[in-house]
Amino acid sequence: MGVSTASPEEGIAVISVDFPPVNALPVQGWYDVAAAVRAAGSDPGVRCVVLTATGRGFNAGADIKEMQRTEGYTALVGTNRGCYEAFAAVYDCEVPVVAAVQGFCVGGGIGLVGNADAIVASDDATFGLPELDRGALGAATHLARLVPQHLMRTLYYTSRTVTAAELHRHGSVWRVVPRERLHAAAMELAREIAAKDGLLIRLAKASINGIDPVDVRRSYRFEQGFTFEANLSGISDRYREAFVSSRAAKPSEPHTSSESSGPSKSSKSSKSSQGGSR
Repeated sequence: MGVSTASPEEGIAVISVDFPPVNALPVQGWYDVAAAVRAAGSDPGVRCVVLTATGRGFNAGADIKEMQRTEGYTALVGTNRGCYEAFAAVYDCEVPVVAAVQGFCVGGGIGLVGNADAIVASDDATFGLPELDRGALGAATHLARLVPQHLMRTLYYTSRTVTAAELHRHGSVWRVVPRERLHAAAMELAREIAAKDGLLIRLAKASINGIDPVDVRRSYRFEQGFTFEANLSGISDRYREAFVSSRAAKPSEPHTSSESSGPSKSSKSSKSSQGGSR
């Protein structure tokens, strides 16, 4: 359990995230992801990083239960800062980061994959931000890197999810493969990237970041201010308490299905069991 790094092939670092049962990360988990990504990117022998997760889904966001059992704003502020550091570490990683996504990818998971350089997903993967249903805000910055502006707004306001196939059509997911092929597909792409010259691939990453039209760090930090405002108003705590109570009364699987005709709207009992970036 936790965050681990392996080097299965020359030039490739694989970072695995494992926080059962649904990869809802505690405060320290976000910092651990940030540290692992930065360490891998700064290794001169690494030319590509693969970010993956074990279990049913890639990421279920922040650990809301940790927030609710912690007095004051310590856990909230910690999650705010931890998410910021993890998302920034992926974006600022000196080499390209390939995200390998299976199952559900919600809340903070969107921050990670939205800042990745490439995404390979399993055919059962779904992506979304349930923030408004968790009394939170944030990661619209990163969702906007995956889908067009008006779709991003619709998904954000409704808490709907989109499938990997839909993101592939928008061009933000490189490949969609059966779940059993996910690791192999991610490694295939990483291998192709890692075959490039180490200095040139670092220069390429820096130059592409430099021409981004949106400063993702500043943009996400701006969003986080509204999250804290919602918490000061008291509304966020009410939503989190209701969420934790509903999970205790009737545990459910994170939402992983989607209507064939378009982005899915999960019912209250089938949404992600955690969710939320901060």
